[in-house]
Amino acid sequence: MALPLDEDAPPGKGCCVPAAERASASAALQEQGSAAVRDGSARADASTRAALIQGAVPIGGGLVAVGTKAPKIELDGEGPPRKVRIAPFLMARHTVTNAEFAAFCAATGHVTDAERYGWSFVFVGLLAGGAAAGRRNPDAPWWIAVDGATWDHPEGPATTLDRREAHPVTHVSWNDAAAYAAWAGARLPSEAEWEHAARGGLADPRYPWGDQDPGDAGFLPCNIWQGRFPDHDTAADGYRGTAPVGSFPGNGYGLHEMSGNVWEWSADPFRVRSLKKAARQRARDMAASDAKLLKGGSFLCHVSYCWRYRIAARTGNAPDNTASHTGFRIAFDAPAAA
Repeated sequence: MALPLDEDAPPGKGCCVPAAERASASAALQEQGSAAVRDGSARADASTRAALIQGAVPIGGGLVAVGTKAPKIELDGEGPPRKVRIAPFLMARHTVTNAEFAAFCAATGHVTDAERYGWSFVFVGLLAGGAAAGRRNPDAPWWIAVDGATWDHPEGPATTLDRREAHPVTHVSWNDAAAYAAWAGARLPSEAEWEHAARGGLADPRYPWGDQDPGDAGFLPCNIWQGRFPDHDTAADGYRGTAPVGSFPGNGYGLHEMSGNVWEWSADPFRVRSLKKAARQRARDMAASDAKLLKGGSFLCHVSYCWRYRIAARTGNAPDNTASHTGFRIAFDAPAAA
């Protein structure tokens, strides 16, 4: 499993590079997973799938923009902008919740990567007393590898999902997200679909709501960090850690929390299109770990060190990476015209 994203990276610094040797171990671990999910014989029943589709909104296709002509973190490959043609699709209004993921696990017996490994990374500020035994990322000591931290025990074995059923599921890897999407008859969105949906019909906004920057007070349109990272979150937006889905206003398409709350796995591999030597090296490192693309930022982001809650912002991590700030939302192919 990879180290989690570096949430103390200044705007021009890249995130932590995944540990390729842990990523390679995931393939073997996946063989121990739910055969029914892998071979396609486990699928959500018709009523469950209908409910999930009802919770998605139609998004038009066409030639759409990806990236920006004014990148803020060039090593991440935010630019140059490009055009991609996409088909119409449906995008879930919110990220998959703990309750929805619980239904999937109950129906299929799916065992997540974090459960197979026996641990996951937890942000220190979420732990009682602010400390726990476990390995720390030396470059980002606010991440602790907590034994027994999983999607249903988010801060370790002593914690539960009590009153968090409507929060986004976390401690899920790309592998877990893809398995859930397959069970639901859905898929993970591509980067082009995600950015197009996040714009909510606006021409070229910085954020899903427009260009106004969130602050540490006053304008608080999303769940990100307020205060001094990593030891003082004022929670001016009302939340420390994740917020229940739908807590913040939707964009023009009615999609909630496209910025902040949790990082969202996408269908795409992490690729960087850049002539800069450092960016090319990062791309090679990511490719070695089979890194997948994430979008949207999380509740740990702040403009001073991790300005990645902009629409064009992006990062990548190994497909077996799990942490307390990473989730996903699903997309569906649009129904064929009658």
